[in-house]
Amino acid sequence: MTATAVHDLVPADLRRRWAGLGLYPDRDLYDLFSVQAFLHPERLAVIDDEGGLTYADLNALALRVAAALRGRGVEPGDVVATQLANSRYACAVDLAVAALGGVVLPFPVGRGTREARSLIGRSGAVAAVVDPAAVAHVGALAAELPALRHVLAPHELVAGPAHGFVPVRSDPDGPARVLVSSGSESEPKMVLYSHNALLGGRGAFVGRLIPPGGELRALFLVPLASSFGSNGTTVTLARHGGTVVAQAKFSPEGTLDLIERARPTHLFGVPTMFRMLLDNPRLAETDLSSIRVIAPGGAQLDAVTAAACREAFDCVVVNVYGSADGVNCHTALDDPPERTTGAGRPNPAVAEIRIVDDALSILPDGEVGEIVARGPMTPMRYLGDGDLNALHRTPDGWVRTGDLGVIDADGYLDVVGRRKDIVIRGGDNISPVEVEQLLVGHPGVRDAACVGVPDELMGERLCACLVVADGEVVTVDGLGTFLGAAGLARYKHPERLVLLDELPLSPAGKVDKDALRRRIG
Repeated sequence: MTATAVHDLVPADLRRRWAGLGLYPDRDLYDLFSVQAFLHPERLAVIDDEGGLTYADLNALALRVAAALRGRGVEPGDVVATQLANSRYACAVDLAVAALGGVVLPFPVGRGTREARSLIGRSGAVAAVVDPAAVAHVGALAAELPALRHVLAPHELVAGPAHGFVPVRSDPDGPARVLVSSGSESEPKMVLYSHNALLGGRGAFVGRLIPPGGELRALFLVPLASSFGSNGTTVTLARHGGTVVAQAKFSPEGTLDLIERARPTHLFGVPTMFRMLLDNPRLAETDLSSIRVIAPGGAQLDAVTAAACREAFDCVVVNVYGSADGVNCHTALDDPPERTTGAGRPNPAVAEIRIVDDALSILPDGEVGEIVARGPMTPMRYLGDGDLNALHRTPDGWVRTGDLGVIDADGYLDVVGRRKDIVIRGGDNISPVEVEQLLVGHPGVRDAACVGVPDELMGERLCACLVVADGEVVTVDGLGTFLGAAGLARYKHPERLVLLDELPLSPAGKVDKDALRRRIG
């Protein structure tokens, strides 16, 4: 891949207009990070399982990695895939690839050989930097993927010096990072972002979560290799000069330990992770006083979880709506609690959002339609699949999200479902999100996910997969009574029930509904 070979589907005059308005830093990722390292060399950049690492030390580590990759023939414009747990090495490799003028393609640990083959092959990656345990199985793909020349573990790249290496200055509107979407397509989507879209658009999103005069010490419960986690190296470090708190793998006990050790100000995760923390008996004994903001994303936040987090953590809870495809909206730090479960007011410094009908005509306030987005964070295009660009992008740069939403008279966005996530029962459409939101309000339910299961008579029926409180007895009939009292139409009630100790999470940290469907059979 080269910058000149990639066609940005956002018109160039729009990119330049956003730069002129100051919405873009107009610097490449490594260049902006190097400024932070120069200004604050002794500030902590990363806190991980090995301890703390300053900006000066992370910069030196990144340059050693960059020099080692250059020595192996990685050139500007090349794609480098990474599959690394959250750590200083994940951050250093991100920065190293940027310093080389390359494009980084991170994907979370836990995604199997099939996805690795698809991502590396379709992107044309020339090298892959992976956790030591993955070197063998990713290395075995090299015989099938002629572009892949090197499969390396991080320790192979950090031993040598950086003498003589000169960082490349990249076009800020050129490609920087591929975000991997965990959508329902047969192969994962690869979404190509420019330096400006990451640092400017996504940077503005995180910037709104920093209280005036406050610091940003962000604990990412999700993988830094996920779309949500991309706000680590590129945004927390390069844009805002903050500290990334890196947990190699999420566990409630490990998170509580890390909170006391690293004193994060912000927690980024998915609602299920926060419910698991709320259920952990150690939470009441943990010093949570450093936390200022909890930012759940990746799934719809419900009122019960939001209220429980506010009470337990004594901090602001914001709800983040977004996806790798190019949309973001979130509630504000000063929004009233009753607004927390919505998606907030769109921020034009991040993305303008419209609600449209099937013909892409704008719908009036209060009407449900498809959410489309365009703004400084809008990605360049999908990579390796021209059909996706034709399906999800418009000629003037808008992203069709496939999500259904409504904007009210006050300008607040609510997300009400997803076109492809609809369960069709006897011709009636059921939004699993709507039912899940009500189920987690049941006093005996700790967490909930709903999926459609095939049925010969009705086509599909809704199955509720629940984690229930100790000693609670929950039945399909009992759920029907509860949901009926909440005003939910009878045809939307779950007709099957599966009880689990915990909901399975995908490598990206979201509830893995495919795993639930396989379990149900």
